[in-house]
Amino acid sequence: MAKCHRSNVDSLVLDHRHHAKNTTAENFCISASSIRRIIFDAVSCGGTSRHRHRHRDEVHDDKEKKHVQEEKHEKLLDLLNRPVHATDAELKKKEEMLLELKQVVKELREEDSTKRRMAAARVRLLTKDDSEARGSLAMLGAISPLVGMLDSEDVHSQIDSLYALLNIGIGSDENKAAIVKVGAVHKMLKLIESPRVVDSSVSEAIVVNFLGLSALDSNKPIIGSSGAIPFLVRTLQNLDKSSKNCFQVKQDALRALYNLSINQANILFVLETDLVLFMINSIEDMEVSERILSILSNLVSTPEGRKAISAVRDGITVLVDVLSWTDSPKCQEKASYILMIMAHKGYADRQTMIEAGIVSALLELTLVGTALAQKRASRILECFRVDKGKQVSGRCDGGNLSLTVSAPICASSFSTDGGGKEYLMEEVNMMSDEKKAVKQLVQQSLQNNMMKIVKRANLRHDFVPSECFASLTSSSTSKSLPF
Repeated sequence: MAKCHRSNVDSLVLDHRHHAKNTTAENFCISASSIRRIIFDAVSCGGTSRHRHRHRDEVHDDKEKKHVQEEKHEKLLDLLNRPVHATDAELKKKEEMLLELKQVVKELREEDSTKRRMAAARVRLLTKDDSEARGSLAMLGAISPLVGMLDSEDVHSQIDSLYALLNIGIGSDENKAAIVKVGAVHKMLKLIESPRVVDSSVSEAIVVNFLGLSALDSNKPIIGSSGAIPFLVRTLQNLDKSSKNCFQVKQDALRALYNLSINQANILFVLETDLVLFMINSIEDMEVSERILSILSNLVSTPEGRKAISAVRDGITVLVDVLSWTDSPKCQEKASYILMIMAHKGYADRQTMIEAGIVSALLELTLVGTALAQKRASRILECFRVDKGKQVSGRCDGGNLSLTVSAPICASSFSTDGGGKEYLMEEVNMMSDEKKAVKQLVQQSLQNNMMKIVKRANLRHDFVPSECFASLTSSSTSKSLPF
């Protein structure tokens, strides 16, 4: 029994030792894997929780680094944009100016109307000659409160805000578009159409604003359809000639109408007024004749415009008369363009031109006009040749004179026999008659031009003695007079 019990105990001890051995091996295996994990975590910036914290810290650090890099990039751009020769004093001055602009914009939003008016006057002064101030004020938000000031009852506030907006828009398409976008055109017209008496200075400021804003193509249809065109036409018709600003306002209104008439959609709005009649009646005013002809050059591009010009009594006759203005080549070029388009598009207009004596003026223009005027005059003559088979008709001294346009004489084209000599003499005589006719036409046209120049210059009609003038014109027909 004792032996059996010892054997059982020994077996239990052996089992226990075996179990302890296995446990030690197992523990050794766990320790080895743990060591490998620790090494891996150490290489990978720590354990699981620590790894997540460190990863979050690294992401945050990356964002901060990126932000710092962006700030450095912006500062670098600022430095690159600064003039190389800028000194510390100049940079300090710019910083002070920026602070002043911010303060001005802040005052534009004040409730006190006096502060707003003074701020608008300050903007007007700052933006008069400073392009950087224009851009900075627009970016700081000065446009909207300035437009809002147009609702003010105070005339001085209206004028200061109008000229401040005008200066901000100078040289900047973005600012011009922004001014129109916030409703400045509507407020300007509302100001004009108000029942109270509008100060003439306010009207002048609105005219020059329409001139500046209409220079941008995207603004043209907006301004044209707003009702600005009738206002500009009324301004032209009702100008006080005794006013010291009469000339400038007239020029500004015509230039604004020219800008608007470039857009063909606005031509119908122009034709709804009596602007065409007013311009043709005013075309002999040398102060505005070239601008008027520029506007008519835009109108003639549409059938409605050509019809409106033809419908004015003596409208074509007045344009034909401009072809003889040898003292104004630009007017000749523009008038020849208008007549060229009308002659090309309408048979009835061609007949009216012939009756107005256009042929003699065109012949002279092909001799003494500018290269562009000569080219256009030749095209108009070609239209007449198509109508009458190389026969150009004109009027001279109240009678009809027919001129045949021939090719130059070439000596090799004639034979040497007796019949050839007679044929040659006939050709020479025919060409001689043509030259005489052309010379007579040119002399008469030059005489008429001299009288018109004298008339426009408010000189006596006998300023140039007829005998002296005849001697000048008889010597040459290919050059215009020095006067």
